[in-house]
Amino acid sequence: MSLAGQWRDLETSLPRTWQTASLRLELRDRETADRASRLLGPAQPFRPEPEIVSFSSARNGSATGPDNVVRLLARLDEARIGGALSLAGSTKAAALGERELIPLVDAWDAALAQLPSDWSDLFCELTLDSSDYIEPAAVLCIQINPRRDGERNALRFRCARVAGYGVSPEMARRCFQRCDDKEIRGSLAVLRALSDTHLVATQGPVWMLEGKTI
Repeated sequence: MSLAGQWRDLETSLPRTWQTASLRLELRDRETADRASRLLGPAQPFRPEPEIVSFSSARNGSATGPDNVVRLLARLDEARIGGALSLAGSTKAAALGERELIPLVDAWDAALAQLPSDWSDLFCELTLDSSDYIEPAAVLCIQINPRRDGERNALRFRCARVAGYGVSPEMARRCFQRCDDKEIRGSLAVLRALSDTHLVATQGPVWMLEGKTI
């Protein structure tokens, strides 16, 4: 079955209210995985293993949409790249009032724990439960250089583990602890991740999102 067809089958197996899906594409060898990664570039894939390419899809704009995943996988089909696509995990939208309140520090620790051990650069989002939290959260998290995402109750930021542009994960954690201390509620998500990057006459990698550099 084509990779695009495999994704359609996986998508229909997800809960009706699914919000994000983590995908795992297993290729036959490292060279094929290299080619697949290049063709899947807009989805910001990462390589937890040499023959594995992982990426995400989301309905809420935090990752590549399901229809765009079809288009990207169709590129691989056209290039005669075969593989096994599987679902590594998924989340569904919580009904209003049912979402468990998780401290931001714990949410940050959990998000980092899911990354490969050699991650180097992240593009992340702090989604706040109320617009009343936007200004105080921006002040308490000033070290992460937050940027509001349009009119949404969301602040986006970059994080760098070793060097380059972005807050360190330890400083980000301290910022989220301040928010927890002030009972500012929300959720955290890693939108993009890169591993083992090396800086050459630059402060870090550049992502393109909706035609803009971040």
